[in-house]
Amino acid sequence: MTQSLQVPTTEFEKKDRSEGLDHRPRVLLGKMGLDGHDRGVKVIARALRDSGIHVIYSGLWQTPKSLAISARDEDCDVIAASMMSNSHLKLGPMLMDALRELGRPDIPVYMGGILPQEDLAKLREAGIAKCFTTATGLEDIAMAVVESVKRYTPTLESNNPVAQLGRDISLVHLGRPLRESVKRKRPARVLGITGSPGAGKSTLVAQLVSELTVRAEKDSSIGRCAVVAFDPMSPITSGALLGDRLRVDFNRLGDSVFYRSLAISGEDYSTLDAIIELIGGVEFADGRGFDTVFVETVGAGQNETKIRKHVDTTAVVLTPGMGDAVQMDKAGILEIADLFVCNKADHPGENELVRDLRDVAGRRPVLETVATHGAGVPELLDTLLGMTTR
Repeated sequence: MTQSLQVPTTEFEKKDRSEGLDHRPRVLLGKMGLDGHDRGVKVIARALRDSGIHVIYSGLWQTPKSLAISARDEDCDVIAASMMSNSHLKLGPMLMDALRELGRPDIPVYMGGILPQEDLAKLREAGIAKCFTTATGLEDIAMAVVESVKRYTPTLESNNPVAQLGRDISLVHLGRPLRESVKRKRPARVLGITGSPGAGKSTLVAQLVSELTVRAEKDSSIGRCAVVAFDPMSPITSGALLGDRLRVDFNRLGDSVFYRSLAISGEDYSTLDAIIELIGGVEFADGRGFDTVFVETVGAGQNETKIRKHVDTTAVVLTPGMGDAVQMDKAGILEIADLFVCNKADHPGENELVRDLRDVAGRRPVLETVATHGAGVPELLDTLLGMTTR
């Protein structure tokens, strides 16, 4: 073995590079166009999280419009767009146009990847704030994100109510005061989706949102829906990976769904009631607002039950192979359920799980779903809507 192969790769130092800022940096990592590889962006995401940054990943094959929607809803400090398909000169300006259309032209865009040197000046002329070539180091990227943070202003220079909602949520989550004119109203229904890590909560929520949106397109009385998704904050750097929204197909749904990702420590849902009321207080030109809010919890353990205090109906999601009836019966999380969802019902052990759930459920419904295929989702949505009356 040669000497060069014996030298280990330098490990990225995990430390809080965001301490002392007005707020934790919120960066949206996006891959526009036909680029189907995300290994590199995942490495960047971990490095940013390990720098104390809150990282939102929107998934592959994003359009400029879907990326701008995500940045608006998430009230990002910066968009970091990764380009590898030789479409940067076309998609970059389109992203800037979409941000203007959605009321957030102030969000800077950083672009990185395979960018020819002769194109960098053209990208800057189009409004791209910074360009990073493949030689840029992880720490340089992290520090560029850190430097993008500006102090939050209570009122945005935008006439888009959803853009302002994004900022209001940021302020409330930090415990800061809002504009005097802000409206608050609890939506018609607030649905909590909880369960253990890996149970498929994010995919299930994405399918429920999609189903509800399809129904609303046919029946306006159903109204709009929103999602608040929580992920854990690092106990070491206070950074976070917020990747739940990548399960939602915003290329198809557009801005018909409001989706907001937030990081918390443990079960700190202390700001959730205020966030829900802010979402319910939004009113659009047609006089309607958000009638339904889905709340997705962090991956819950046996004793994590506080979400029940904040929602109207609680669905507990489980998967086959999670333990026998005795193990489940002692788990406090089962006690808070208004209904149970056996997700991944196509996996071995499904019959045993459903049987065990029915042993502890009493009169509470037990439903089976395969969220990755949408199976059982319409029936689950019917049950959730039927159980929630306000």
